[in-house]
Amino acid sequence: MKTLKRRENIKGWSISTVYLVYTAIFWGYPFVWLFVLAMSKWNFLTPRRFTWFNNFIKLFMDDEFWRVVINTFNFMLYFIPMVLVLSLLFAMALTKVKYFKTFFMLSFLVAYVSSGVAYSIIFSKLFAINGPLNKLTYSLFGVTIPWFSQPQLAILSISMMITWKFIGYYGLILYSGLVTIPKNLYEAAELDGANRWVKFWKITLPLLNPSLVMVLVLAISLTFGIFTEPYLITGGGPMKHTYTFMMMIYTNAFQKLNPGYASALAIVTALISFGCVILTRKLIEREVSYS
Repeated sequence: MKTLKRRENIKGWSISTVYLVYTAIFWGYPFVWLFVLAMSKWNFLTPRRFTWFNNFIKLFMDDEFWRVVINTFNFMLYFIPMVLVLSLLFAMALTKVKYFKTFFMLSFLVAYVSSGVAYSIIFSKLFAINGPLNKLTYSLFGVTIPWFSQPQLAILSISMMITWKFIGYYGLILYSGLVTIPKNLYEAAELDGANRWVKFWKITLPLLNPSLVMVLVLAISLTFGIFTEPYLITGGGPMKHTYTFMMMIYTNAFQKLNPGYASALAIVTALISFGCVILTRKLIEREVSYS
């Protein structure tokens, strides 16, 4: 019995050791190095010097950091309602489709797997001051819209681009939640005289809560990781209103050669992101029962 148990232990450790070594090399080491860098002053060339919490103190006194915080929450105000509503509409439309459902799903997922560089270039041409969208508005209303040169419009434009990319992905998550809602609940509600609006608010929305929370968590996490679109199209402008956390980390690490400050910023960004996710779950997440 003891021999069998020992063999099982050896087999278990031999299988899990590969994962543990992989995690230690590719996750554990960078994680520890991140904290070491955050408490150091270094420029890749000269010897590293410990400065303890100086980078964090400097960060909270940096106006650029607070500009980025405001930008991120400003972006959330546009992006999250837009992507949530459109993804939900897409998911509800999918439940009504009888034919070619897989084709529609894959069509929307193409946006999700498309290159950020490629679609950023396409959208920058589309929204350009002499682009097809402005030509249309000028021919219809005699006006052109400064999509990328007016601060709020620039944030809105980037929100629209990223929404377009994630509608399919988030829509499928919501669709999987919709199809698990038992149909007999709707039939019982119809017998009680409930209309479509009542069924949506009283049955669909409450029972879709786990999927909605999942989409919200993904969307919030995404807003702290935006880089490609603003970097390629606006470069963080106008007046730094599309300057994001990722752009600030990249600029400090590789252009200003200050990886310690960039590491401190990365840690604070992660903490703010986790805080937003935890707060959202506390406020919105509910236990769901189909009985």
